[in-house]
Amino acid sequence: MKKTLFASLICLLGTFFSTAQAATPASIFGTTLVNAEELIALVEEKDELLIIDARTVADYTKGHLPDSVNLANTDTNADSLAKTITSKESPVLFYCNGINCGRSVESCKVAVAAGYSNIYWFRGGIGEWNEKGYPTEQ
Repeated sequence: MKKTLFASLICLLGTFFSTAQAATPASIFGTTLVNAEELIALVEEKDELLIIDARTVADYTKGHLPDSVNLANTDTNADSLAKTITSKESPVLFYCNGINCGRSVESCKVAVAAGYSNIYWFRGGIGEWNEKGYPTEQ
């Protein structure tokens, strides 16, 4: 009886914790979804592409995509975007920790609402980047 109750409790807790951290949406209106390889192609074809790391400063300093700038989602608003991005038509890509991190989702939504029209979203973020062995900067 105790083993069955304990096993049921473990199952219940496992279900709770596995659903507690929901994945990000599959897409964001007004953005173009890219993976790591598509990001590399974008960098090669769009010299003016700005890569924005939407994570905290602490996460950014541990390692980030080469040539990216840090603008945490909590600091992202119309004014901070205007100071960071050349124009509303400039290509800009947002990323964060990966599919279970909503920071870049929030930043993308703010950018879309502010009228930016050339937005790319790297949903896999630094997690996918590191998993594939691509270089980071510190």
